[in-house]
Formats: sequence, structure tokens, C-alpha cells
Amino acid sequence: MKGGLAHWDDVEPVRREKGHIGGAWQDLGSAAGSVAVGLKRMQIDAGKWSTPAHCELGEEEIFFVLRGSGLSWQDGAVYEVRQGDCLVHLAGQAVHTLRAGSEGLEVLAFGMRLYTQIGELPRAGVAWIGPTWVSVGEDPAPWDREVAAGEPEVGEPAQRPASIVSLEDVDGQHGGRSKQLGSTASAERTGLNWVSLDPGGTGAPPHSHGAEEELFVVLDGDGTLELMPSPLARERGATDEQHAVHAGSVISRPAATRMAHSFRAGGSGLTYLAYGTREANDIVYYPRSNKLFFRGVGLIARLEHLDYMDGES
Repeated sequence: MKGGLAHWDDVEPVRREKGHIGGAWQDLGSAAGSVAVGLKRMQIDAGKWSTPAHCELGEEEIFFVLRGSGLSWQDGAVYEVRQGDCLVHLAGQAVHTLRAGSEGLEVLAFGMRLYTQIGELPRAGVAWIGPTWVSVGEDPAPWDREVAAGEPEVGEPAQRPASIVSLEDVDGQHGGRSKQLGSTASAERTGLNWVSLDPGGTGAPPHSHGAEEELFVVLDGDGTLELMPSPLARERGATDEQHAVHAGSVISRPAATRMAHSFRAGGSGLTYLAYGTREANDIVYYPRSNKLFFRGVGLIARLEHLDYMDGES
């Protein structure tokens, strides 16, 4: 299938340890075949920091705390974070990083993969990023410079901003079984939902996106990822697929796969996170009802007749 399925136990962690920064990283997005979005699992050592303090100028980031507790450092202020918290960092806003508490801190970091305009002058040894100029290939490396700058100062934790929300404090839909964490925490260009299905229950009906990419992470329970080909793909011999998933499974559904996806919970129920981009020109197709959702104009239409195009002519 286009996209993929991986499990975090099968993804080799990479140690990142330098000065006050220390932890293990797993590239779950790439392991699952994601294209336009990314996902890292970061297991931060007790008392250590996740990354140099930084600000993404073009990408929006969403973090979900899996285990442990610690501090979110943002522009010099610190906020307590713990298991079940969702943090949103808008592009070009606060400089941020994380520090683990005494028991460590484990987070999922979701982000966009954008092409950034960087012009390189290799003979001159410089490059420009937007309006700024940077040196190329000079020592010390950025992480070494961060270590030389010293560990960020930490004062008393402040009242948490609206961009940090707790799972238990977010109002749920469908009897509390679905919670929109990202939008509640003020995300603008991406979203993160928490979904919990009863045994044998189903999530969103089978659907496929024309422009948006989705990533799913199973937090608890077990179930089945069900894939349904488009009418054209079915005419060409494609058939329905079913893939078993359980806690730790990571599923990517890139845009334009022409394979609708849905989830069905197993005997112990199924709880997962659903991350995706928000594209104004996205069109969603629901094969069971033969409906199209035009996201940009908020219109849903039922198809009376289908003419197929392979997209390659």
C-alpha cells in the first residue's frame, strides 16, 4: 500500500547526547512511509533537555506527552507538562525546548515537512535563509554552540498558556470518545485528535484525501486498519486490505493514495492519535456513500455518476 505501517519497537533509536541535551530519538514518520509530514518519538533523559532552544519559521509543531513529566521552556518562561498534555508551537512564534523531570519525559513530536528556500554560495562558504545570511561548514556545529551558551535558565513555572492543554480537560465529542487536541491548543495549519473506540467499534467511515496527509499512532488496545480501493483501482484488480494494529503501531496515509482507510477496534478497544494537515483545496471521498467533501467551501455532494481518470494521461 502507498503509505505504510510500522511499530515503534522495530525502529532503531538514535542517541543525541551533548552537554545538557540528552535522549533517544526514533523517526517514526519515515519508518511508516510518511511523505509531507513527520513524526519523532523522543525519550528525554531525566533532568536533560530535548533540543537546543529553537523556533521553526515555516513549520507548525504539535507535541503529545506519552509518559513522565517536565517543563516546556518558551521564550524564557517555563510551564509544567505531564502525561496526556498536548503542546502546539506555531510557526515563527516562541523559541522553545523541553526539559525532562526526575523520571524522564517521553513525547511524540508531529511536524510538517516543508521545502525551505535556502540559497547556497559554496565558493563563498555562505548561504541565505530568507533575509538572513549564515556561514556554511564552520565549526563549532550548532549543537556545540548551544552547549557553549549554557543550559537555559529556569525559574518558577508560570500559568500555562492556551497552547498547552491536558487531554482530561478537553471536551469530547461522540460521548467523549473523540477529542480535538490540536485545535483546542490553537493549532492553525495542522490538527491532532485523540480517539478511543469501544471493543468492535469503528472510527471515521472509510475515506481518502486528495491533498491532506494523515498519521496515526495507536496508544492502547488493538484493532484493524481497513483499506478500501477507489472504484477505478478496484476495476484494475485492487482488493480490500486489512492490517492488524496494536499499541505502538504507526500508520501513514499520504494524500492521493486512492485507498480509503478506516479503523475497527478489537476485543480490548482501540485508542489512537490522528494527526493531519489542513489543506483548503482538500477533497475527501467516501466510497460507501459515494460522497465528496470539498473542504475549502464546506460543501458535501453525492456523486450520481462516475467518470474515471488515471491521472497520468
